[in-house]
Amino acid sequence: MATETSKDELLQLVKRFSAYLTVKMSNLFSFNTPDSRSVGAVAGLAVAIVFTWRWLRSNSGPQRRQPKQQPPTTSSSVVTTQPNAVSIPYGGVSSSSEDLTVEKFLDEFCQTIEPSLGRIVRKNLCGGRKVTCRLLGVILEESSPEELQSQATVRSSVLEVLLEITKFCDVYLMERVLDDESEQKVLAALENAGVFTSGGLVKDKVLFCSTETGRSSFVRQLEPDWHIDTNPEIIFQLARFIKYQLHISPIRPERTAANVLSSPSLEQFFGST
Repeated sequence: MATETSKDELLQLVKRFSAYLTVKMSNLFSFNTPDSRSVGAVAGLAVAIVFTWRWLRSNSGPQRRQPKQQPPTTSSSVVTTQPNAVSIPYGGVSSSSEDLTVEKFLDEFCQTIEPSLGRIVRKNLCGGRKVTCRLLGVILEESSPEELQSQATVRSSVLEVLLEITKFCDVYLMERVLDDESEQKVLAALENAGVFTSGGLVKDKVLFCSTETGRSSFVRQLEPDWHIDTNPEIIFQLARFIKYQLHISPIRPERTAANVLSSPSLEQFFGST
């Protein structure tokens, strides 16, 4: 009976872990790269080793250890038995302890195969290698050129995603400004945030114009794989020329082209919040 119970518990543990592992690795298997296949092979090998060890341990443990024979009691050494004493079967505590150890190992192992931000960025960009992105409302806290005349502030929540994109893509940032002082404020804010220190983005790739049409012309000349913008008119105008676009808007538009995606923010699109 104890053996059957142990087998049932092991079977339930295998089922729970299989379901958990399927969810955790679903994102990894969506990548068609050698790294994802290697991770899958390592995961399968680790699971096989853990449960083989657990099975052998539960079956061979009681056979290796035999309970010692108790000598007959004498009148000088009488043990009083409590009427409510509970007899714990051999291996009960050990089996429970081993189950906890295995579950702890599995939890830690699954945490190591969580998809990294880099993998998520590459997946969501669908292999794109060139990205153009407006600054206001996406990278900067400010939302209008008038605000840039007084200050420019880089959104801290988007910084990690932006730096990750620059590792895989040729990134161009662009914005409409009203004067030269606004340009300097934007460049200073980006530099202070460390955007230029990663090596993926340089000041020459931060472009400024005086009209919204000028930004649209920048995008068409650069011919990126992705363009990120907050202006629905520019998104609509470029839909025929750009492979993919990301419309940053708190309200999801009712009608968009098939190659236009929507998200409240850049970091939410890449799942970093």
